Amino acid sequence: MRLCLNKAGAALLAPVIQGVDDMTKLLSRAAVAALASAALAAPALAQNEQFIPHLVYRTGAYAPNGIPFANGVADYYKLVNERDGGINGVKIVFEECDTGYATDRGVECYERLKGKGPTGAAYVIPLSTGITFALTEKAPIDKIPIISMGYGRSESRDGSVFQWNFPLLGTYWTAADIILQHIAKKEGSFDKLKGKKIALVYHDSPYGKEPIALLQKRASMHGFENLLFPVTHPGVEQKATWLQVRQNRPDYVLLWGWGVMNSTAIKEAVAVGYPREKMYGVWWSGAEPDVRPAEDGAKGYNSVTLQHTAGQFKLHDDLKKFVYDKGQGLAGKWEETGEVLYVRGLIDGMLGVEAIRTAQTKFGNKPLTGEQVRWGLENLNLTAERLKELGFESELQPIKVSCNDHEGARTGRIHAWDGKNWKITSDWYTSDDSVIAPMVKEAAAKYAAEKRITPACLATN
Repeated sequence: MRLCLNKAGAALLAPVIQGVDDMTKLLSRAAVAALASAALAAPALAQNEQFIPHLVYRTGAYAPNGIPFANGVADYYKLVNERDGGINGVKIVFEECDTGYATDRGVECYERLKGKGPTGAAYVIPLSTGITFALTEKAPIDKIPIISMGYGRSESRDGSVFQWNFPLLGTYWTAADIILQHIAKKEGSFDKLKGKKIALVYHDSPYGKEPIALLQKRASMHGFENLLFPVTHPGVEQKATWLQVRQNRPDYVLLWGWGVMNSTAIKEAVAVGYPREKMYGVWWSGAEPDVRPAEDGAKGYNSVTLQHTAGQFKLHDDLKKFVYDKGQGLAGKWEETGEVLYVRGLIDGMLGVEAIRTAQTKFGNKPLTGEQVRWGLENLNLTAERLKELGFESELQPIKVSCNDHEGARTGRIHAWDGKNWKITSDWYTSDDSVIAPMVKEAAAKYAAEKRITPACLATN
């Protein structure tokens, strides 16, 4: 217990305190006793808390996309605490650190937060392929798993090599393959892609380069030409890029952007007269901040989904009751909780929580180490029934993770912007593992050889 006074209050009380020395001593003793009591109680409370670092970017060029995602993750943690009293009685404690989407700042945030809490970080969500790359070699040493839902190294789905990486729900090879399947279906078959031009306008970073291997593989299989147009960070200057697009006249354009790059690309497509109906974004290029700045010009633009689309669903009933009605929600408006990136944050938070819950079945209902949570991630099995219980029935397909498959699911759909809302325009697609699995095996084996890793499933006692 602490007594806090402003300057005016202190001035008023000073004469009184000076005139009653005995009372001052008594109050001092009481204050010391109260502080001692609090000091003893605080560690006891902390011992039943699960710490999770929360890497965000609420500042910088990527903030419009980073903020809703960060809000969704944080609000899900709050919901679990308020509604359930934590994960089987273990309260979630999280701390934000703003990376600005910069790899060096991301590593600094990770280093600062990884040891907090009674058992250290449960896991880390980098929300950046660059940061994920940088942390991939640190994770095995620190024994902290990386949840890179929908991003990171595509070959990291091989858990025998990337034992601490979990690219849940889909890699960039999965995303690119689903888009190509959809285009092939529109054209009549993959055979009909022969002689066509498919361009990739991409963020010139590890993130943007990830789909290239899959596109080149498919191009060699089906005879289409793959055009590559890199865009320099942060992506606000694209006039020269889209002049090249106009000159080369590709049949389709795939957009692998993030933040302001996405809306800029759509505006430039409008300026050069490239039809938005022929544009397909990755799931990080298919949210409201990507299309709204272009206004009516974005109408017809498409994106692959990371399973889910926009809109509120069953979980939102609890979210409103236990978080927003109590004034604890982070979204500026309630309607924003149904937007794509906020929903994605909810999903990412849920996957982390369920990994901890899974690990508790083996290690007990207590704060767990990152090594124990890694076991929970590798044994995560979210059936249709469990997803319904969690309130995600309409949003996700079943997810089952194993040592050989750290991706857990590789399905998606296409949604299109109608000028006001996202609308699902396709059935479910599953990426073709007859194409991707050999690529994963080859790339993972190459990485293992370079890093002198002996592939094996990791046992946790």
